[in-house]
Amino acid sequence: MAAPRLVVELTIGGEDVTTLMAIARSRTEPASRVERARMLLAYRDEPSFFAVGRLLGVHHQTVQRCIERAAALGPLAALDDSARPGKMATITPEAKAWLVSLACQKAKDFGYPHELWTTRLLARHAREHGPAAGHECLAKLVQGTVCKILDAHAVKPHRIRYYLERRDPEFEEKMAHVLCIYREVEILKEANVPSDAVAIISYDEKPGMQAIGSTAPDLPPKPGVHAAFARDHEYKRHGTLSLLAGIDLVTGKVHALVKDRHRSCEFIEFLQLLDSASRLQPRSRLSSTTIQPTLRRKPKPGSLPNPKAASNLLSPPSMVPGSISLRASSASWRAPCSDASKSLPNKSLRSASWPPKRTSTNSLSCILGLTNSKVLLNMIRFSETLY
Repeated sequence: MAAPRLVVELTIGGEDVTTLMAIARSRTEPASRVERARMLLAYRDEPSFFAVGRLLGVHHQTVQRCIERAAALGPLAALDDSARPGKMATITPEAKAWLVSLACQKAKDFGYPHELWTTRLLARHAREHGPAAGHECLAKLVQGTVCKILDAHAVKPHRIRYYLERRDPEFEEKMAHVLCIYREVEILKEANVPSDAVAIISYDEKPGMQAIGSTAPDLPPKPGVHAAFARDHEYKRHGTLSLLAGIDLVTGKVHALVKDRHRSCEFIEFLQLLDSASRLQPRSRLSSTTIQPTLRRKPKPGSLPNPKAASNLLSPPSMVPGSISLRASSASWRAPCSDASKSLPNKSLRSASWPPKRTSTNSLSCILGLTNSKVLLNMIRFSETLY
């Protein structure tokens, strides 16, 4: 009498089935994982070791061992080989923890000229100081073992990743204030408020832009020889320029001022430019929230656009019709004008060579004029993505 067929109950969830199908079709996974994934999927459709073996061209005992491991460990865990006995570990967990804690400190703190650890330096330091710290197993530590220990703990002491420290304790309040401004702009656009009723200016500065001139003429492209313009790598320095720009969030118009220096008098001149360019009523108010970093000195009497502007500079923002709301950028958040002032001058100045500084000022003003009509009109859409 023939023995009954052995059937192992195997349950595979929906997510596991999707993962197994992706592995079975993969061209980059190891062949063993692909083969075992196909075994599990085939056994799910037809629970027979012999049928799956004939379908995949393997022995039925191979299929049986794979299915039993999947039933005991799980479908995805059964794809990998089990750990072999191998040699007993000679490095204790305490020694590994000591090595990882050492890697989390800087090498210069231990008297080395290096600021960060290298794996070779870390292995040498562990061989010299590990036994004295009570870890005799580190006396013959090599660089490869250090790499394996650090990889197991996801520590890379030789690399640096930059982060932005939040130094402003009022960041949340300022962020909410800025988001409310863009929300108000969206409401004004939906209400079809006339452009001469309210002006909301997002202001930022970009000082220290280099005015660089070429020392030789550019070479034009030649088919089959040079695909692009060729420029001599040497250049002449013509000083620096400062860009003061503000974008009207309602109309998208950019008010820009290019000057040699970056002081409070230049900012006052920008305010005068803004006042002359606005078409608002004479009773318009000029308000700001974070002008203090820019106004390093107290403005002289009569230097502001109107006599009441000095008292209104630090007044709370107003959104009534016929008012100008000037929002100055700070180091805690970035206004849309900041993106424009950072990306546009860099691309334009790097792709062009300027003769003297006066010509650079005129050229940069022309670039901002073209940007006014083409690019920065779309920056008002930034407010629509915030909500």
